Amino acid sequence: FIFNEEGYHEIWMMNMSLPIDIMWIDKDLKIIDIAESAQPCKFNCPIYRPDSKASYVLEVNSGFAKENKLQIGDYISIS
Repeated sequence: FIFNEEGYHEIWMMNMSLPIDIMWIDKDLKIIDIAESAQPCKFNCPIYRPDSKASYVLEVNSGFAKENKLQIGDYISIS
């Protein structure tokens, strides 16, 4: 997801079919927060929110962050 403004962009997993990792990325392309293995839900879903403002949110398969040793503070590249 690409947002026009930095913010505390919240994500929830309502009606998703499988767990995912969620990464919030700032304007400098630094990972500022990670929610690993966010679980799908049908109702009363938890809301995942970063601790800092983000410009991007990247959703990937559950386990991707751990398998690729991604951590808060790492930088990504977009190509």
